[in-house]
Amino acid sequence: MHSSAQQRSQQQRSHKQSTQRDTSDQASLAAGGSPQSELRPKPTSDPPRRHILTFNARAGRSRPKHMDALEQLLPRYEIGWDGVSRLDVESLYGRKAPLILEIGSGNGEATAALAEAEPERDILAVEIYPQGIANLMLDAQERGLDNIRIYQGDAIPLMHHAFGPGSLAGVRVYFPDPWPKKRHHKRRIIQPDHVARMAELLEPGGTLHAATDWAEYAHHMLRVLQAEERLENTSAGFTPRPDFRPMTKFERRGIDAGHEIFDLIFQRR
Repeated sequence: MHSSAQQRSQQQRSHKQSTQRDTSDQASLAAGGSPQSELRPKPTSDPPRRHILTFNARAGRSRPKHMDALEQLLPRYEIGWDGVSRLDVESLYGRKAPLILEIGSGNGEATAALAEAEPERDILAVEIYPQGIANLMLDAQERGLDNIRIYQGDAIPLMHHAFGPGSLAGVRVYFPDPWPKKRHHKRRIIQPDHVARMAELLEPGGTLHAATDWAEYAHHMLRVLQAEERLENTSAGFTPRPDFRPMTKFERRGIDAGHEIFDLIFQRR
């Protein structure tokens, strides 16, 4: 009797949740939008997570232009990945070229500008939020770029499974989440184990370029990068802001708020 009552209760809760999702999607469609379920960060095909997430998996707000871009441009720019296999990079871009892995491309301003400035390089941008992905694809289309591909998902499994040692010309980590609370520091992308993998993936002479407007995180980055013996600092400490790194809206807001910008460029020995 008790087991039967539990099953009925679970079925009722499941039906209620399903009805709520359907109602939300119907309301969105009635307003001329897309189902709310499509606006949330989509699940990836990554293997079961055994690591700490370095991003906050929260849903953002999508506009009609975002939804149109996701529908029309994803087939052109998004890569599929099964979560375990090595990527056939040449087939993704239709050529053999130096590959840059950008972790956390945000709204894609810097990604698109650098791709246009360096047409001889290919960029694989990793981002979780569909709004940022949509903006990047729209920018890439407007600029006529074909050297950008996008992976929507977690960068950590991608780094550990999709590439072989020495296969990257560069890794870019611009303005990652600083996770300022001490109890969240373990979530930072620039950690010894992640940096060790980045160093392994870089070809000799390849660069790891990080930037942040969070001073405490910047000094943490410097300590971690200096401790990786396969990497060599290209400056004595922090690197003066390089002219080639585009100024983004996010960076301008940080400067307007009085934040100092820190760049770090390390090279694979």
